[in-house]
Amino acid sequence: MKLHDNTTKTVFDLFKLDGRRALVTGGAKGLGRVMSEALAEAGADVAIASRTLSDCQQAAAEIAAATGRRTAAFQADMTIAADIDRLKAEIESGFGAVDILVNNAGINIRGAIQDLSEADWDAVMAANVKGPFLCSRAFGPGMAERGWGRVINLGSIMSVISLPGRSPYASSKAAIIGLTKTLALEWATRGVTVNAIAPGPFATEMNRQLLNDPARYQDFVSRIPAGRWGELHEIAGAVVFLASDAAGYVTGSVLFVDGGWTAQ
Repeated sequence: MKLHDNTTKTVFDLFKLDGRRALVTGGAKGLGRVMSEALAEAGADVAIASRTLSDCQQAAAEIAAATGRRTAAFQADMTIAADIDRLKAEIESGFGAVDILVNNAGINIRGAIQDLSEADWDAVMAANVKGPFLCSRAFGPGMAERGWGRVINLGSIMSVISLPGRSPYASSKAAIIGLTKTLALEWATRGVTVNAIAPGPFATEMNRQLLNDPARYQDFVSRIPAGRWGELHEIAGAVVFLASDAAGYVTGSVLFVDGGWTAQ
């Protein structure tokens, strides 16, 4: 039985992603944009995909200029299996096989359950659960065949707690934890780790309506032991760690980046 031997590497070497290729869905904006650049700074080539190609092209160009890494932009709807199949073919033909998949794309529709439509529920579950399922199904087996890979799903503090008006979102993010643990078990012996990052409140476009409401903003702050919302750059270390050899023995785990909210 051959054991993995990283004893000749320094701790800093373990975090390097040189020679790896990453795909970040929803990687053009918000936390996805920050994670895309963080992976590039750590040495990975980065593909960014979302429904809006122009946003991905702009982000890819900015990241390439800032980091000197090879970047690429792709358009796909992560909720449509045929789109994911096309995306996989395009990436592998022009960019290369994906080693690191960050399932970041997602949406949130808020409201009391009596005010939410069936379409609202379906839209959130499709973007937040079906999309990661389809992308993991498309890219994960290839990682397993090559003997190395990282799948990183975006959960949320709402994966384990909730608030009124969040039934679709909280349900979808709880489901992400189940998906993460199951895939971790399926690929554990094949060099592929599967983990989730669970952010607390960050100042992203998804949270704009909370940021623009002083009373609701302060209500959130009062729940966070750190006494503030997360700053976008504070997600960078988490994704680089889980994508790297430093986290080679970490799988099926959830890394909370929430200022202590879920510690209460």
